[in-house]
Amino acid sequence: MSSIPTVKAAIGFQKVSTSSVILELPLKVESGDLVVKAEWLGVNFIDTATHFIFSKGLYPVQEFPSVLGGEMAGTILALPTDDSVLNDPEYKKRGFTVGAKVIVGSASRSMGGVHSDYAAFSWKYALVIPPNVSTRTAAAAMCQGLTALTFIEEAHKVQKGETILVHTVAGGLGLFFAQLIKARGATVIGTTSTKEKAELAKAYGADHVILYKEEDTVQRVLELTNGVGVDAVFDGVGKDTFDSNFKMLKRKGTLVSVGNASGAVPPFAPVRLVEKNLALLRPTLGNYVYTNEEFFHYTIELFNLIANDSLKVKVHKEYAFSAEGARQAQIDLTGGHTIGKLLIKVGEN
Repeated sequence: MSSIPTVKAAIGFQKVSTSSVILELPLKVESGDLVVKAEWLGVNFIDTATHFIFSKGLYPVQEFPSVLGGEMAGTILALPTDDSVLNDPEYKKRGFTVGAKVIVGSASRSMGGVHSDYAAFSWKYALVIPPNVSTRTAAAAMCQGLTALTFIEEAHKVQKGETILVHTVAGGLGLFFAQLIKARGATVIGTTSTKEKAELAKAYGADHVILYKEEDTVQRVLELTNGVGVDAVFDGVGKDTFDSNFKMLKRKGTLVSVGNASGAVPPFAPVRLVEKNLALLRPTLGNYVYTNEEFFHYTIELFNLIANDSLKVKVHKEYAFSAEGARQAQIDLTGGHTIGKLLIKVGEN
């Protein structure tokens, strides 16, 4: 068994308004923790400087230095030592062993960041990866895949025959939405910025893709739905697309505000929902996988879909585990030029 270090290298911030750096921090291990050596780290919008530095409280940082990251895949170096954990039926169900490959998902911000070469955390946030799924694929799928899967089940339960709009459809999250919505027998309309991205989205299940820089999105959606509008919108853009969604939803439609890529949605009057009896949600993945049972249920479902090739995972680019690599990943993600998932490779794996 590999020895457990006392210090970890982590990607994070020293203070507000500073760039990502590599921090050397103590590796603190509690009796209920798994210890994992990282192979791949998944990069998400919440990791970017846009959210942590410029949002001014949208995602407040509780303490500094602060470690980024909600996704890690790697190898278990050590198991919990607490007897109450080892005898917990839910823990036993996970099948953890030293040397097993696991995916770690920080759906709860209380867990802290896991973008480090080694991490110690509660077993509740981890799952053993199926043998025919690589750690690279697992890291690319965990947070975005779980978000799409839980949102189409619980935020708006997508039904066969519905028409669903996804903003935007060619990023990592959008490609998961397109595949999962299409698999339920619904029609997928997506928005994206380039013809290249549009073709990719169609290959992943989108029926119609609107180039929002060249076309009037509202007009095209109403044309495609014969003036009726869509049953639901899953909107990861935020501020720039929020108002137009009301024009494209049908009566009794649902607007699911998924993210804030263009900035946070400003306050608005709930009376705006009255005109069509619309429903509005701003959910978070953490509250859909809050219990051990929920986390296990949805994570098993996600990786079963990947293992049997029902769900494809697109990786845009790999970056080095360095301050420069982390910064470039953040720049690329917020610049709108990526297609699929961004990953950070930790060491040789």
